[in-house]
Amino acid sequence: MSDLFRSAISSRLAKLPPDIPGYHNEDEEDEEAETADSIGALPGSGMGPPAMQVLNRQRTKKKPNPEFIPISASGYFKEAVQIAVPSRNLDVRVHYTPPKYSDGTVMVCHHGAGYSGLSFTCFAKEVTDQTDGECGVLALDARRHGKTTSTADDSDLSINVLVEDFYALLQAIFPDPGAAPTLLLVGHSMGGSVVVQACPKLLEHKYKITGVAVLDVVEGSAIEALPHMHSLLNARPEGFDSVEEAIEWHVTTNTIRNPMSARISIPAIIKHDETAVHPYQWRTPLRSTAPYWQSWFLGLSNKFLSARTARLLVLAGTDRLDKELMIGQMQGKFQLVVVPGTGHMIQEDDPTRLAEILVEFWRRNERVVVGIKKVGDL
Repeated sequence: MSDLFRSAISSRLAKLPPDIPGYHNEDEEDEEAETADSIGALPGSGMGPPAMQVLNRQRTKKKPNPEFIPISASGYFKEAVQIAVPSRNLDVRVHYTPPKYSDGTVMVCHHGAGYSGLSFTCFAKEVTDQTDGECGVLALDARRHGKTTSTADDSDLSINVLVEDFYALLQAIFPDPGAAPTLLLVGHSMGGSVVVQACPKLLEHKYKITGVAVLDVVEGSAIEALPHMHSLLNARPEGFDSVEEAIEWHVTTNTIRNPMSARISIPAIIKHDETAVHPYQWRTPLRSTAPYWQSWFLGLSNKFLSARTARLLVLAGTDRLDKELMIGQMQGKFQLVVVPGTGHMIQEDDPTRLAEILVEFWRRNERVVVGIKKVGDL
């Protein structure tokens, strides 16, 4: 582990505090009864910042804070639906705002480990507003996340399984590649690796891909951080007394710096269990995903640089580039944008700025003038 990386961890720890149907009422009630999973963020780890908290085993039940009451996502996406993907034994929850033109572009968003498609809620509304509906947004819940369910064992979260899930879902939604909208693939953390590795398969099957965007994950930093993940997870709460407490924890630890976004996204990443000491539990405990961490990130930089489409990397800090990406940046192989004032959850911390970045990337590459190279083209 580099001195820079070690000092970054030490300094952060020192500062931590001790036709698709629309939304229905039952959906909104479900989302208010569910909550999320995040881990604090190590620099560029793709696994989130170390948002830690000293646990008090003798504490009394905490009264819900009304400032953190959950908010429904129904006003942010146009539609929500469960998509059956029989080949994967999945019933996938999708949140979707289609483009207003049939030949428009859809940003397809894959969340990181422990989160859900609702982490892109505020971002999706910003994209719709900034493009006047010309660009759509589709956000999914991966297996074992959010409201996606399975009719078989869904415990395997290895990268190949997630990539096949992603491709099969898009094939189910857009069965005819020729009639499908142009796709801009957007992946946060673990989801960044999924969209990068799914890109060649989609292109092989003649889907139109205008670009791939990776949010706050770099292979080198992620791999270097993995040995420290269990220590960080030991400091996370085992559960919460209410949905409001889960939201408040994410905000007060700066895991998510935008309270409005947290009030929308967090209810999807916890589940209610009255038999537990803390009745609101992590829906996807990150420790249970440990066997798959290395598969998510190993080889990511090379695969990103090799993607046969425009490439964009959005980071919360410049310290997160590894050597391979630094060389690639100097060679002009991808566009790099740093968003100051954000943490690992860029899409939640500053959805307006991220939407501006992605919309500009889309406009530059989707409406490219003949003879002008796309971003990342050699």
